[in-house]
Amino acid sequence: MIHLRSITLPAGDRGNAFPFSVPSISTLREIEFEAPITFLVGENGSGKSTLLESIAIATNLPAVAAAAARDDDTLAAQKKLASALRLSWTRRTRRGFFLRAEDFFGFAKALSRSRDEMRQRLAELEVEYKDRSAHARGLAMLPAHTSLHEMEQRYGADLDANSHGQAFFQLFRSRFVPGGLYLLDEPETPLSPLSQLALISMLKDMVGQDAQFIVATHSPILLAMPGAQIFDFDTTPIRRASWDELEHVKLTREFLADPERFLRRL
Repeated sequence: MIHLRSITLPAGDRGNAFPFSVPSISTLREIEFEAPITFLVGENGSGKSTLLESIAIATNLPAVAAAAARDDDTLAAQKKLASALRLSWTRRTRRGFFLRAEDFFGFAKALSRSRDEMRQRLAELEVEYKDRSAHARGLAMLPAHTSLHEMEQRYGADLDANSHGQAFFQLFRSRFVPGGLYLLDEPETPLSPLSQLALISMLKDMVGQDAQFIVATHSPILLAMPGAQIFDFDTTPIRRASWDELEHVKLTREFLADPERFLRRL
């Protein structure tokens, strides 16, 4: 299902401040999403993450982080781009989320802290109510027990005890709902090559549940997903590209074929 059909940046004089100083943004007119999965690829600083963050703000999707994208003070420049974007929908959805790699690590740590605080509170209540009836003690501990149980039911008992890849998949599945729009910024960061293949399989299953994904990535593995649409941000203006013509793919292929040729120049 393609929920977000296109984004348009109407022509206008917006000055030379970031992000409108970025070539891929200054020359942007329209991007049409014609596949359930769209990849944005380019070097660091090419504008792919900036545009993804702006789409997150414009769509008002919740972020897997402490603050929603539109409330994130570090995204002040992206808010200006978001306000200039025009979104066209096939069917407006308010399901989904925005996930950056750094937010995943922060979210996992925040869950761990919350879990430890609830366990500590339960231990304190056990001492505080040791001379009270079991009924009174149970009532006092019920809110913390309930919150801890709900957290562990959704995210697992020890999210931070898993590998980064396992924790990422657990978090992703727990927050996924069918029929949503999902914006992912470099999801390959915590994933091994094998786990990236597993992510492709998971995305394929979720597309079957009417989900749409827009993904900024450097990963040649993810970019190889069949049927995905790719936009290359290393060209000006942004253009549609095929997997085998991407510079990321060419460089990776050449390096793997002859790593010494690259390493002896360093």
